[in-house]
Amino acid sequence: MKKFFLIGLASLAASLAGAQELNMPIIQTKYVADPAPYVHGDTVYLYTTHDNDGAEGFDMTDWLLYTSTDMVNWEDHGAVASLKDFEWYKNNNGAWAEQVIERNGKWYMYCPIHGNGISVLVSDSPYGPFTDPLGGPLVWQKEHWYDIDPTVWIDDDGQAYMYWGNPNLYMVKLNEDMISYSGDIVEHPHIQDYQEGPWFWSRKNAKGEKCYYMAFASTCCPEGIGYAMSKNATGPWEYKGHIMNHTPRTRGNHPGIIDYKGKSYCFGLNYDIFRMKTSRHAEQRSVSAAEMTYNPDGTIQELPYFQDCKLEQVGSFDPFRKVEAETMAWGYGLKTTRENPSGPWNPTLFVTDIDEGEYLLVKGVDFGKGAKTFTASCSSQLYGGIMELHIDSAEGKCIGKVVVPNTKFKYEEFTTNLTPVTGKHDLYFVFKANTIQKQNLFNWDWWKMTK
Repeated sequence: MKKFFLIGLASLAASLAGAQELNMPIIQTKYVADPAPYVHGDTVYLYTTHDNDGAEGFDMTDWLLYTSTDMVNWEDHGAVASLKDFEWYKNNNGAWAEQVIERNGKWYMYCPIHGNGISVLVSDSPYGPFTDPLGGPLVWQKEHWYDIDPTVWIDDDGQAYMYWGNPNLYMVKLNEDMISYSGDIVEHPHIQDYQEGPWFWSRKNAKGEKCYYMAFASTCCPEGIGYAMSKNATGPWEYKGHIMNHTPRTRGNHPGIIDYKGKSYCFGLNYDIFRMKTSRHAEQRSVSAAEMTYNPDGTIQELPYFQDCKLEQVGSFDPFRKVEAETMAWGYGLKTTRENPSGPWNPTLFVTDIDEGEYLLVKGVDFGKGAKTFTASCSSQLYGGIMELHIDSAEGKCIGKVVVPNTKFKYEEFTTNLTPVTGKHDLYFVFKANTIQKQNLFNWDWWKMTK
């Protein structure tokens, strides 16, 4: 058994090292899909669907939120809405691709419930709680099951639009209250290569001409990311080609497009994390992102597959504050949850399922003129473990170490002095066992450094 475990660790280490050479999915602790990024202030709010662990087909019950201010380190906020928020819906599956948008201080989440139309939830905060203002769907064409994948955009004149549909493309004009619409549902002519997952937005090209865009998951299977353009918010739509071509390296797709801090980004979905452990297919998806470039006329330069793209940090990461442990650029093998089967319920998420040889990476940490101490809040039910702080790689210079003992389920703070280090470095939290126990070493809530 011990020999098998050591072989497993060696294989995991090789897999992790190889993954770091690629532009891998930005979330690794859960299976997520259908990225819906939204920029508000200096933060990217990334809403996703959630494939429950072990799902073979689509098993989706809630919607998750991740945030970032640098595009590479993402904080997990867990589920911010679920099917339980719709009291009229009595089933426990069907939480498909949503989109969230803010207007007049309210946050609106447009949620398709497969086979039951598209509904809307409202909150005073991007983090929820979200409530159902209608008590039923916003749109539901009961003669078919095409009402999925809503995308919402508010134009410069204040008019809001919602597009959706697979395999047809539909549209309505939303009223200012964002929970009702005026006029009829409009079915648009088929766009070449269109399948599902539309994403609607507008921006000006280099000449100052306003362009409207409709990105979409292109014809299955495998799905790429295609796009069309128009001079008007209501079309007609002219097919322009691919943002990312069809490729057997993935299967499904769903685009999300944003501009952030002077750059443009394309999000999509794939199966890259699941395929780190198996080549078979199951609906255990992941979200990736890549920088995207517009041509002067507004058309979009085609991207290679996500793994072959670049996603660079915008800015740096501040360690001199309380940082939730579930903030990371990479954490394969770890899990985040509020539920602790071996201890008390935690009001915030924490990192768990920490095993020997795994690590958590935070990119571009700015140590400035140096950090003196590191404090972590952790709990352990048995023997505990060791958290080592390395810079620049998991085998790089060790600047500190925290030993977590048995805390009898309680969270305690552990502080260690740090070896002086200045400037910007990637920070690796490397987990090691201090006894024969190699798995589920401890739980980790938050950390901070002092100058």
